[in-house]
Amino acid sequence: MMKDKDPVKARGQEAPGSSGREEVLSSESESSGEPGIAPEPAAGAESALAAGEVPVSAEGLRDRWLRAEAELQNFRRRAQRDLEEARRFTEERVLLEMISMLDDLERGLESAREAGAPDPWVQGVQLVAQRMGDYLAGLGITPTHPLGERFDPEFHEALLEVDAPPGTEPGEIVQVVRKGYRRNGRALRAARVVVARRPGGEGH
Repeated sequence: MMKDKDPVKARGQEAPGSSGREEVLSSESESSGEPGIAPEPAAGAESALAAGEVPVSAEGLRDRWLRAEAELQNFRRRAQRDLEEARRFTEERVLLEMISMLDDLERGLESAREAGAPDPWVQGVQLVAQRMGDYLAGLGITPTHPLGERFDPEFHEALLEVDAPPGTEPGEIVQVVRKGYRRNGRALRAARVVVARRPGGEGH
């Protein structure tokens, strides 16, 4: 008499090759694109969406480029203007020092003449002063002696006001204390002057 097979043992045994078929079917179902199974988004796209970035159009890129170009041009103009102003300021400082030395030479020359200094000495100092004046003139710098002119605050510095002498009008320069200098028509050093005013202390 034959014994029945153990049902538990029979259930625990698997048919040969069944495991391989199930794995193949599982992989085919994953790659077949069945409904309900969505592919994962790419890492770069997911990070861009998370950051809230919006793709920039060609027109937007062009606007950015135009703004950057305009800012660069403005920066270059400002830098050039600042460079020119710094150069002019440095030049004028040197020129004003030369003018101050020329003033000293002219005062010394006047004092030497009044004191009766020897002519060779006076002529030597006069030659140096003349050469300095010629050099300044070559740079477009000319002295101004505005006696009798109307007071102009752009070119003149008023040290004192006095009652207008006979034959003069209020606002007229009646004395030049220190002559001025101009460079190409622009004031380099204002002339120090005394200005006439209306009798009784009224302004000009």
